[in-house]
Amino acid sequence: MRPEQLRLTLVVAMFLSAGLLFFNPIVPKMNTTVIFDDEALLRISDEGDQDDNYQLVLKIRHDEGGLLTNNLTRVQDLMQLEREFQDGSNPQTSWQSCELENPTDCQYNSLHIDRVLTPFSAWSDAFQTNNQSLENATRWGDVLQPLNEEGWCGSEANDAEKAAFQATLLMLPEGANVGVACPAFAGASATQAPAANEILWLVYVGSGEKGGDWNELNVWAEKVSENTEYEITAAGVNMMYGKAKAIAEKELTYVIIPSIFLLGAMLTIGLRDWQAAAATIGGVGLVICAELGALAALGFEFSVLDGIALPIIMGVAVDGAFWYSRSSRERDEVRRMLFVAMITTVAAVSLALFSPIRAQRSLGLVMAIGITLDWVMTRYVLEEFFLKRRNLRKEKVDNADTFSSISTPWAWPVALLILATITVISPPGVNVLEVEQFLPEGDPALDEMDELQSRYVLASSTIAWVIIDADGDSPDDYQNILHMQRQISQHPSVISLETGMVHSPLVIGISSESANTLNEAIDDPNSTRFLDDSLSQRLQKNGETTGFAVAVFIDGQNSEAAMQFSDDVEDLLDVNGVSGVVGGDLPTGAKAAETFEKTRLVQILSAGVAIFLVALFALRVPIQAARIAVGAVAIGAAVDGMATMFGGRGVNTALAVLLGMGFAADYLSHASADHRPTKLDMSARWWAAMSSVSVFVLLSLTTFPPAKNSGQLLSISIFFSAVLATCLAMMHRDSIADQSEE
Repeated sequence: MRPEQLRLTLVVAMFLSAGLLFFNPIVPKMNTTVIFDDEALLRISDEGDQDDNYQLVLKIRHDEGGLLTNNLTRVQDLMQLEREFQDGSNPQTSWQSCELENPTDCQYNSLHIDRVLTPFSAWSDAFQTNNQSLENATRWGDVLQPLNEEGWCGSEANDAEKAAFQATLLMLPEGANVGVACPAFAGASATQAPAANEILWLVYVGSGEKGGDWNELNVWAEKVSENTEYEITAAGVNMMYGKAKAIAEKELTYVIIPSIFLLGAMLTIGLRDWQAAAATIGGVGLVICAELGALAALGFEFSVLDGIALPIIMGVAVDGAFWYSRSSRERDEVRRMLFVAMITTVAAVSLALFSPIRAQRSLGLVMAIGITLDWVMTRYVLEEFFLKRRNLRKEKVDNADTFSSISTPWAWPVALLILATITVISPPGVNVLEVEQFLPEGDPALDEMDELQSRYVLASSTIAWVIIDADGDSPDDYQNILHMQRQISQHPSVISLETGMVHSPLVIGISSESANTLNEAIDDPNSTRFLDDSLSQRLQKNGETTGFAVAVFIDGQNSEAAMQFSDDVEDLLDVNGVSGVVGGDLPTGAKAAETFEKTRLVQILSAGVAIFLVALFALRVPIQAARIAVGAVAIGAAVDGMATMFGGRGVNTALAVLLGMGFAADYLSHASADHRPTKLDMSARWWAAMSSVSVFVLLSLTTFPPAKNSGQLLSISIFFSAVLATCLAMMHRDSIADQSEE
């Protein structure tokens, strides 16, 4: 195929790939499932007998303040609101999902409501067991008589009353008068309704295959707050992920457009050729759209974090433009140099594909493909155009273009020593992977979350999952599950509801006492414990029961305790001879951080080995490949150390470190070539560096922490790489010059 035909074929293919975006628009996600792989949640998703859903929290107060729950009118208003929320009978308060057939008000097109748990519905069920109706009562006395002296926490309470007691403690703030829920509490009485000025609702939402936008629940809350006399706000950890997604999408959108203009300006000034600058910008734009279109068509699941790759791909694309248009290198030499730069950069970034962190694998893949396509665009489409636009005074560079003969052999080892010093003095430690890492420091949502967690058991806890493999018809397996539940409930990390007389650990599993097998227990219609049907569930394959998922509430603010709980339960499974899996957001995130802390240096060294091998394959010169690899490792370790100065080292910074090593390999591959250094080469190197840094600096000005940290670390890594490459080029010039004279 002739070069003209190849260029045309590549351009047409990229345009067609970009056009796929019209048929497969990208809907990025932002939740724990796209950040890390939780084996327990994956099994629940694949084998669970319920649809995937997420727990979102609503906090409700009256506009005028004051007590809410012991005002019967307000209680009945909110019970009516709960019905309208789900049945769509009132457009001003209902939720109408676009997934429903013939929706009348399609405002919420990515989520559907599975069920809602409220304290009022639990109270209503408790009263109904005594043939009393909370919905039809005219005063609290109608349902509080005859007097239940022990309340819903007493030894004679039925399952519905126990569920109402749990709902009261979980969904009313701490310090509230629980009234009939447990008269044993100080100040409580069986003659009083629970008294609180605010409550929580627990909303279970499902999403389509492309994921849901949790911020839609906040939109609904704002609508209902305007149309009723109640103030409703979306709260909780999952809603914080929704807010983080909204912040990321907004800021990354604002960064992309200025980045295009800033990069275009830097290219125009550096290249002194607006046409070459325009061609470079157009080429990288086509590369990004083609990659996104192809991945979307293949069903790739994008996270908001993948958006960080876009300005990075733009920054990487400028290399070829400067070296083809501004350096003193010949065509074949530039081709070889850029190929080595591409494969070493991709080799470093590709290590992220083996990370246990799903977000790292996803972002690493997007970057690796983008960097490769940048090279394809430069090498096969724009190369001839750049060479024609080259504006050199002579075909060969004369002595005026070379540097003086002053030797600086000390520069390279000194630069390596400085980088090693940064590595050594940097403090150890890794941030736990949790939602706080995705929100700006000082964001009001963090303060609101702290307040919520200090007042509500439900908000201060997180769910750990214990999956126990079992045959649904085996009495022995059923007894193993019951035995495991009892043992787990005794763990100190498990949150318990205390009445002074009753100790009720929040281990949500099998509550039936009359069954003989797991299948019988799950199908028992008399099992009515609060939260049971919404959390714990049977796992099945091909209609056969494979296990049971037990939900355990643990402290959501103690990552060390979460890891200890996970380790202890895994040991408990082994001791009991039972197979299973332990998971959950906090245990998995904490373990991911621990794994990263133990392996981060190994990852940096592994990236160095990968860079050495691919550089040796391309160059066939061991000393050059070794210099590239050593420099890349030095910069990677230094950037990892610098991460502690910019928000802390963590899994969010790991890919920036690998990409920094890729940049180092890129720049060092230019400097290690057997070519006498010239002013034009130095100009190409530093203009390429400044152009890339201009984009990364914009990225660092965002408030979305992963983007901000990446921008800061990549700016530093580019600067370190350019300086180190300059030192390497100056160190080798005498020997190269001597060889050429001989």
